[in-house]
Parts: sequence; structure tokens; C-alpha cells
Amino acid sequence: MTSTTSAVVLLTALLTANSYPTTGGRGDKQQQQQHASWDDVNVVAHGLLQLGQALREHVGKSKAQIRELNAGLVSMNATLQRLEERRGDGSQRGTAAGGRGEEEDEVSWDSRVEELRQKMDRLEQRVDEAVRESALDSNSSQEPLVQRMMAAQNRRIDQLLEKIKQQQDKLEKQSVHLQTLQSKIGHKRMKSLRHRQDELAQKQDTSQKGFAKDCHELFVQGQRKSGVYTVQPENSRTPFSVLCEMTPGGGWTVIQKRSDGSQSFDQTWDAYRKGFGSLNGEFWLGLDHIHALSRPGRRVLQMELSDRSGQSHVTSSEFRLDGEEGQFSLHLGPQTGSSGSSGSSGSSALPFSTADRDNDLSAGEHCARRHSGGWWFGGCGGSNLNGDFPRGRGSSRDMFWTTPEGHRTALRSTVMKIAPLSTQQ
Repeated sequence: MTSTTSAVVLLTALLTANSYPTTGGRGDKQQQQQHASWDDVNVVAHGLLQLGQALREHVGKSKAQIRELNAGLVSMNATLQRLEERRGDGSQRGTAAGGRGEEEDEVSWDSRVEELRQKMDRLEQRVDEAVRESALDSNSSQEPLVQRMMAAQNRRIDQLLEKIKQQQDKLEKQSVHLQTLQSKIGHKRMKSLRHRQDELAQKQDTSQKGFAKDCHELFVQGQRKSGVYTVQPENSRTPFSVLCEMTPGGGWTVIQKRSDGSQSFDQTWDAYRKGFGSLNGEFWLGLDHIHALSRPGRRVLQMELSDRSGQSHVTSSEFRLDGEEGQFSLHLGPQTGSSGSSGSSGSSALPFSTADRDNDLSAGEHCARRHSGGWWFGGCGGSNLNGDFPRGRGSSRDMFWTTPEGHRTALRSTVMKIAPLSTQQ
């Protein structure tokens, strides 16, 4: 009973320790979950082996005790038989002796036999008790306990298998998600790589042929995508970047663009000469660059305007621009387009004016200071596409233009671009 109890207690302790995971860091917990199935199965197997060994030892001891008791019974039976034989011999001798001696011998033998029978009864009782005890331990205590422990371990194993299945499902989902992310990243990388290859091919093509003179020459060379390119007109010592607008008829070089008011156009003469802003947003290309692009050959200036009511207006005029020595004067030719109005007062040879360089044709006023920005002012009542961007109820400093009918119109966006006159013919 002692060894069986110890084995049961040991296995119970092992199962209890297996039911509660040890505490530790996040990494330890993850490692325990990964190896939980094998560790628990090993613990169960070890506990069952110990229980089996304890039961085997207990059965061996019980059998040894039973064999010892049986040997004692056999020995006492032999002794009793010998006593019976001796009693028979003694009775014969007592008859010959007669009388009282016979009675005393009979009493002595009877008492010894009775004593031996009592011992035999006690031994038989101990044998029966040992057998019953062994059977009780085997049938009533050990087998149900083992069955209960096996059932508990089977449930534990089923739980561990279910956890492993859940972990496998999570890993599969994570694998699918990872593959999706890898596919998206690969697509973006391929797109970026193609874009870089296109830019590199464009740069290599430009380096092999030299810089184009303007956007229309890039169009002639095969470029059909609008964007920022590098050009170098014949009259420019260094190349510079321009925004090209490619159309089915040719390439336009954008010299001014306004759409959101992110760039202030209230700049000095030097800023208007060099240019300012961003080619990807609002900008002024620069009078020096515009002058270089306007020569040689005949050029057309096109202005695309949108007023505050949402109506669009397009005007086109043949033009030429003088250099700084001629105050960047604008020469306009015949006008065409849906609106029939130019961005100036309609006169030719209009010098450019800024707040720090008054070149307008108005004798009594400084139009650039009155209207803000830099422009070819023939008079202060003409047009100004470089005024302040309208943000409220409007003011005299906001950008505006004047229709051929003499109506002043507030503007919301403007685009000025140039191209060879041949693109319009």
C-alpha cells in the first residue's frame, strides 16, 4: 500500500505541475507553446511508467507475503501430522503403562494440537486478508485510478492537439497575409523600377542627342508624356528645367502657372528675371528663359484662363520678347482664340514692370505697386495675371484680365505657354 500511494502521489504531482505553465518572459512562453505537445506527452509517459513500476513492486511484495504464509501453513500441517503420529504411538505406550499417565499425555497432546490449529487459523486468516487486500488494491483502487488518469491525459492531449491546430491555422493566415504584402511590395518595386528605367532612358537619349531647344523639339524627338524636362535654347549658355505639356499637335513650354495661391507672385525685378516657384506647382519660369525660348523663329503665346464663375477662356497671339536691355518688352501680333483678348492692353512693345522697377506706360501711377506682382502694364486698368491670388471678396490687387468688351474679370487660375507658330497652323 505504501509504494502504491507514493506512485499515485508522484503521478498526481507530475500532472498538477504539467497543468500550470511556468511564468517567464514573452520568449519563454512562446517556446513553451511551441514544444508543449512533446513535453506533456513525455511527462505523461514518465508518470505512467513510474506508476506501473510501483504497482509491479506492490504485486511482487504481495505475492512474496502470500508465498511465505503458504509455506508457514505447509510447515504447520507437517508438524500437526507428525504430532498426530506421535500421539498415536504415545497412546499405545500409555495403554501399556495405564491409568493416570495416559490421561495426562492426552491432555498435553490435545492442548498442543489446539494451539497449532489456532495458529493455522490465524495464518489462513492472514492469507485471506492479504489476498483480499491485494485484490481490493488491484480492482477497487488501482485500476479505476489508472483509468481516470489515462482519461485525464487523453483529454489533455486532445486539448494540446486543438491548440496546435489553432496555431497552425494562425500561421497559415499569417503566411497568406505575408504573401499578399510581398506581392504588393513587389508590384510597387517593379513600378518604381520601371519609372526609374524610363527616366534613365530619357536622360540617356537626351545625353546622346544633346538637349532639345524646347518642348516642341522633344515632341518631335518622340516624347509624348507631359512633365519636367531639361532644355537648352540656342541663345542660352546653360540648360534649364521646364514644364512641358504634350498635346496631339505638339509640345508646349509652360512659362507661368497659377492654381491654388501656394506661391506669392509679389516679387522683385531680379526674381522675375531669374524665375521662382516650383515646376510641379505654381511658378514663373523667368524672363531670361522666356526671352531665350522666344528666339529664333516665330512663336505663339497662349493663355488659358478660368474666372471665378468657372468659365474658361483661351487666347493666342504671336509674340516676341526683348532682352533685359529692352526691359523685357512684349511684342504681340494678331490675336486668335475663343476670347479674342490678350493679357496686355493690346498694345505692342510693352515693357515689364515690378514694384521696384516702374516701366509701365502710365504717367501718373505705379501700376505694379497698385496691382501687385510684375506684368507688362500698358496702363493700370489693363490686365494683370501675376497679381495676388483671390482669397476673399476680392480687391484691386487680385489677378484679373479685361475682356475685349472692357469687362474686368477676376481670375481663379491661369496658364501661360509658348510654342513654335507652326504648331498652330
